Amino acid sequence: MRRGILLIESIEQLRFTATVLRKRILSTAYYKKQGHVGGSLSCADILVSLFFRQLSIDPSNPRWEDRDRFVLSKGHTALGLYATLALRGYISEEELKTFDQFESRLQAHPDMTKLDALDMSTGSLGQGLSAAVGMAIGAKRLKKDFHVYCLIGDGESQEGQVWEAANIAEKYKLDNLIVIMDQNGLQQYGWKNGHDRMNPESNGRRKFASFGFETWEVDGHSIEDLVTVLDEVKGRGNGQPKAIIANTTKGKGVRFMENNYVWHSKAPNDEEYITALTELEEGD
Repeated sequence: MRRGILLIESIEQLRFTATVLRKRILSTAYYKKQGHVGGSLSCADILVSLFFRQLSIDPSNPRWEDRDRFVLSKGHTALGLYATLALRGYISEEELKTFDQFESRLQAHPDMTKLDALDMSTGSLGQGLSAAVGMAIGAKRLKKDFHVYCLIGDGESQEGQVWEAANIAEKYKLDNLIVIMDQNGLQQYGWKNGHDRMNPESNGRRKFASFGFETWEVDGHSIEDLVTVLDEVKGRGNGQPKAIIANTTKGKGVRFMENNYVWHSKAPNDEEYITALTELEEGD
């Protein structure tokens, strides 16, 4: 096992960490009165499974050359990533209070020029996978054994660039590339609630398979299932890029936020914040 992994063996401890992460996401959004809460909550279990169990990283040396890379293609959920980095020891809890302030390292979308812990600046949806493909090619050319993880949204997967990148990944046999789709089925304006817009990507597994990826589909809120599939995927050096479709719920963990598109980008008020924290504490 390579240096840098903080290996939490206990599934229960990982679940507890995911609950703490959700509280940090909510408290930061409440304090700053802004932030993309819904999508951050939907990917919280994925982030914990990666940063506390799977990724080979070193918070004391964020630019460690042999670290695994992580690209948050759905960059609007930077709030979830920053809260994860705080729990993991890259930044302080106090710095979370600077979220989206002028000259803060924690901008509304990830900016790698401001924060060393970030491997890619993202926010323009659909572009993250292209960057991750480039990193994976670079690892192959340099004969490095690190892996590249890219978390994408089902909504952003309507962008053609996602599938152009997927095509290149298969061409170069990037078995060191692992794509995780946060498939929460809900976009900013609630397309599935009757609007005449295209639904988010609902055939993620089939589409990635058609581009030559090995694919898996899991419950994106089951830490045990996520850990199991991530362990399996990382050990398969067979020349095929990997894609994990994680079925999730937007706003997961807070009942009045779940599957409610208005929480795509909204901060809780006093009453909502107390209710949300109470629900999370009761679920511990």
